[in-house]
Amino acid sequence: MAELHYFTGTMDSGKSTLALQTNHNHAARGRIGQIFTTHDRSGEALLSSRLGLTHEANEVSEGFDFWRHVVETLTRGGRIDYLICDEAQFYSPDQIDQLARIVDELQIDVFAFGILTDFRSLLFPGSARLVELADRMHVLQVEALCWCGKRATHNARTENGAMVTEGDQVVVGDVEDQDAEPADVAYEVLCRQHHRRRLTAARARAVSLAPEPLPFG
Repeated sequence: MAELHYFTGTMDSGKSTLALQTNHNHAARGRIGQIFTTHDRSGEALLSSRLGLTHEANEVSEGFDFWRHVVETLTRGGRIDYLICDEAQFYSPDQIDQLARIVDELQIDVFAFGILTDFRSLLFPGSARLVELADRMHVLQVEALCWCGKRATHNARTENGAMVTEGDQVVVGDVEDQDAEPADVAYEVLCRQHHRRRLTAARARAVSLAPEPLPFG
């Protein structure tokens, strides 16, 4: 039986790498799949990993219809055994419903990859719908780390080096390079404590990491 899988983790946890590996493993067994992504860091219609791996992909626009695309492909005599769907947090709830319908009615496996929450620690609508509908949900075991060394659990957005908690949910930016000049818009992963305190790696360096006071006094 086909299934809808959702693989999730913070940034830097290897989601896109796993998406590419999943495609490789299935293709090596003679299965035919299609890859989808949106807002990839490397540009349109491309799935890329921070390890440097890339693969051509179908770009998922706001009005893209997965059901129509797959049915039209099959009607023309094409074959699809599985779908790889990266950056699935950016898909609309309707598009997630279409993926579930493809699994149930066409018996095509769907492997979706994405992050759960945005820079405000709120669920992306696409991720929320995947949590509601997925047959299997997998939390990636490769742990991203906060600058302090603790497990990173939150995605932070910075603007000109300062962490922000307001703004549009989807803004493409650079992944923070701690040794480079701050980008206009960038992202880094933090533990919950430092996300709450808005203490990014750059700000921690700026204050010389003086011992933090105890939360009482």
